Amino acid sequence: MNRKSTALKRGHPTQLPKEYIDRLVQPLSRFFEIEAAAGVVLLCFTLLALYLANSSLSQSFSHLWDTPVGINIGSLVLERTLHDWINDALMTLFFFLIALELKRELVLGELHDSRVAMLSISGAIGGMLVPALVFLFFLSGQPEQHGWGTVMATDTAFVIGCMALLGTRIPKSLRVFMLSLAIVDDLGAIIVVTLGYGHQIDWFAIAFVAVGLLAIKVMALLGVRSITLFFIMGSGIWWAVDASGIHPTVTGVILGLMTPTTKWVSDARLHTIMDCVVAYPRGDHWSGNTLDRKALRTAEAAARETLSPLERLEMLLHPWVGFVVMPVFAFANAGIPITATDFTTSLTIAVFLGLVLGKPIGVLLFSWIAVKLGLATLPKDLPWPMILGGGILAGIGFTMAMFISNLAYNPEQVNAAKLGILSASLFSGILGLIFLTFFSKRRILLNKS
Repeated sequence: MNRKSTALKRGHPTQLPKEYIDRLVQPLSRFFEIEAAAGVVLLCFTLLALYLANSSLSQSFSHLWDTPVGINIGSLVLERTLHDWINDALMTLFFFLIALELKRELVLGELHDSRVAMLSISGAIGGMLVPALVFLFFLSGQPEQHGWGTVMATDTAFVIGCMALLGTRIPKSLRVFMLSLAIVDDLGAIIVVTLGYGHQIDWFAIAFVAVGLLAIKVMALLGVRSITLFFIMGSGIWWAVDASGIHPTVTGVILGLMTPTTKWVSDARLHTIMDCVVAYPRGDHWSGNTLDRKALRTAEAAARETLSPLERLEMLLHPWVGFVVMPVFAFANAGIPITATDFTTSLTIAVFLGLVLGKPIGVLLFSWIAVKLGLATLPKDLPWPMILGGGILAGIGFTMAMFISNLAYNPEQVNAAKLGILSASLFSGILGLIFLTFFSKRRILLNKS
């Protein structure tokens, strides 16, 4: 029996041949395809960082992130601490993915319907404003009040992970509402980073940014489809934005929103090209610079380009951001020493109450106002208690909250803010799960009766 027939026996003829390594790889692939898996990995790295920061290795763990990393070539110095590379460069990919998801939802997804979109947008606006007001109320007149942006964002990975634990007990419309809400208020937090926590603007560097963005647009219009070329251009724009005084992660947002949503090859053309390949007789004539070999390469490119650049990049980046970028960010930022007295500081309490109280109140109130004014529509399978439960889960503000706290506070203050974020996220996650579980059971019993 030859290798070809053996491969066919190890898999269906319409699928790729199966090899022994697939027995190990495929279960791992299925795990990483689950949305909730990213939340599990993120939680593990968070707990590990907390353990190391409160162990005998705490000093070494803290000094690790201060390690300088970069290159020095004559007068050219490109050097930052490991912590800064993670928060400034690596997190740009996170912001880029958020922008891709937002544009996909606006152009191709649920937010394409304006009245459905307004429910999530209104909830997100309330989920940003009310927590900030609660935070400012408790820190009015105190120097820590300038960190109000800390309580604005919702952590998408943890929220999706919590809802995944509830399975089919919650309606799909709640998942869509919460995913859209998290994306929108992440964008709001990015705007806050740009306007509230930047430095003095260097307009000469801004001019370079404008030229770079124009070049990106021209490349897209000319039909350039090389991800490598766009990455090189994006890196140059990142350095220019960084030099301008604006936080460099904003580069990810701008480039994400500029990514095209139109595909190069239509479905009809793909089928025509594939028919040409199928029309060739069987045999060992696919090697060399032959016409049939060129047809096969054309089919390969056509299959790839049937997806829009936005969809291709989102599929490419999603596992890297979910399972590398965010866990590394958590590992570098969640490790804070904890003592009992830390829980009583005014900053910790303000962050905790801003997320735990402000989020559900803001999400529910602004969503209700939008529906009553006729600006938004409430799905039939999404009752108001479900919106409240989602608002409670929105108090999980981990990733963006920590990101903003690093910008807003000095090293003495930032640990207090992070403690408030961690405790609020834990409390909101547990309370949200209990509330949604109780209401979903009650809803099922009422439907049966």
